Amino acid sequence: MFVPSVDKDKCIGCGECVEICPVEVWELQDEKAEPVNADECMGCESCVEACEQGAITVEEL
Repeated sequence: MFVPSVDKDKCIGCGECVEICPVEVWELQDEKAEPVNADECMGCESCVEACEQGAITVEEL
């Protein structure tokens, strides 16, 4: 199981994570990324790589 999370202080709302995620984990809410479908996360970390702000982490449980 993977747990994606975002540091709201670092997130600038660019939407790169939303665009790149193959299973639609991310959505922009109030101009910040939000892992609305976190249980779908496959742990591919494409969102981590896409985030130039370093705001996203994916932890394996």
